[in-house]
Amino acid sequence: MIGTLLRRDLAKFFPFAGGGAALPVVFFVAVAMLYPFAVGPDPQTLARTGGGVVWIAALLAAVLPLEKLVAQDIELGTFDQLKLRGLTEETIMAARLLAHWLSFGPPLIIAAFPAAALLALDNPTLELVLIGLLAGTPGLAAIGLMIAALTASLRSGAALSGLMLIPLALPILIFGAGALARQDHASLGFVAAISLLLVAIAPFAAGAAIRAAREV
Repeated sequence: MIGTLLRRDLAKFFPFAGGGAALPVVFFVAVAMLYPFAVGPDPQTLARTGGGVVWIAALLAAVLPLEKLVAQDIELGTFDQLKLRGLTEETIMAARLLAHWLSFGPPLIIAAFPAAALLALDNPTLELVLIGLLAGTPGLAAIGLMIAALTASLRSGAALSGLMLIPLALPILIFGAGALARQDHASLGFVAAISLLLVAIAPFAAGAAIRAAREV
C-alpha cells in the first residue's frame, strides 16, 4: 500500500510524469541565466557571489510546488479515502514528503551543473554547492510540506505558504551559503543536521495539521 501511495504521489509531482514539477527547475536555471545580466559578466564577481545565488534560487524554487502538495487532496477527500484504507496521516505525509523531495531535489542538483557554468563557479565551489543541495533540499521539502498542510484550509494559503517558508528556511540558507563563503565543509554538517531534524518532524506535524484541516 505504501508503494502504491508513493507511486501515486510521484505521478502527481514528478516532472516527467505530468505533474508539472519541472517549473522549479526551469525557475532555478532562469535565475542563474539572468543573474550575470544583473551584476555584469566579470568572472571574479560571478564566482564570488554565484554560490549564494544558487542557494537563493533553490529556496525560491522550493516555494513553487507548495500549492499542489496538500490543498487539492483535502478538497477531493483523498485523505478521507486513504484513512478508510487504514493509512494514518503520518504515513501519508511521509510518502508525500519523499515524493515531493524526489520531484524537485535531485532535478535541482542536476540543474546545478549548467547553473555553475553560467555563474563561473570553480570545481571546489561546485562540489560544495552539490553537497549542500543534497543535504539541504530534504529540509526545504520538509518545511514546505509542513507549511502546505498548515495553510491548506486557508483561503489565501498559497500566498501565505511562500511568506512562511522563506524565514523558516533561513538557517539552511545561512549555513549553506556560509560554507561557500568560507570553503568550509563543516558548515554543511549543520545543514544536514537541520534537514534531518526537519524530515523527522515533518510527517507528524503535517499529519496533525491534516487532521485539524479535515475537521474544519
